[in-house]
Amino acid sequence: MKKIYYLWLRQVKKYIRSPIRMVAFVVQPTVFLVMFGYGLGSSFAAGGINYIDYLAPGLIGMSIIFTATFSGLEVIWDRQFGFLKETLVAPMSRTDVMFGRTIGAATASTVQGAITFIVAYLFGFRPVSWGAVLPAFFIVFLIALVFAAFGTILGSLIEDMQAFQLVVNFLVLPLLFISGAFFPLENMPSWLELIARVDPLTYGVDALRVLFADIGHHDLTVPGDTIFLVVLAFICIWLGGYFFEKVQA
Repeated sequence: MKKIYYLWLRQVKKYIRSPIRMVAFVVQPTVFLVMFGYGLGSSFAAGGINYIDYLAPGLIGMSIIFTATFSGLEVIWDRQFGFLKETLVAPMSRTDVMFGRTIGAATASTVQGAITFIVAYLFGFRPVSWGAVLPAFFIVFLIALVFAAFGTILGSLIEDMQAFQLVVNFLVLPLLFISGAFFPLENMPSWLELIARVDPLTYGVDALRVLFADIGHHDLTVPGDTIFLVVLAFICIWLGGYFFEKVQA
């Protein structure tokens, strides 16, 4: 556990020591908040809430998935600059190495989600109950864990940094837009709504929106969303460990 802790700590320190990265991942949801929140707010009607309150959980989810998924780029970076080789010869299993890195990336992504929450609050977002904030951030951590493990899977399979960024954008942007982060799923065609139901971010955004704004966009409850994310996190961590075992440093 101590070795996993040090790998977790390394990921968190790398995040804290890179304020430019923190700012960059905050600017994007802020731009969406201003453009969508004030541009579309007057024409939005769903559940009797204003669009800022509806949009904020989706933007928190957006900041998480980009931060978490792009953490997989560090696997490629460490492989190219030799740190990964030093890590892999340490007296611990590769699965433990992967788990420590993933937990650290998920922690950093959760902090990023908290920063986005504060930014949204400054722009007028108000949760319906402050008592829901703690369970909401448990959901935030689960989303971060799923996508951090997903990023590790991609980083284990892809050796080129530019290719990794292209693949991540190709996969993450559709997952974001069909998750209901920006508009209700009921407005989608039925075939696209079916695809949205296998998108993990759909369940994360739904749980956050119920907790923060008391409005959901599919027939699962918050416990249902949570169970889905927990199961998926275990699957992604297992797959991440499997593919990380095959990484050649």
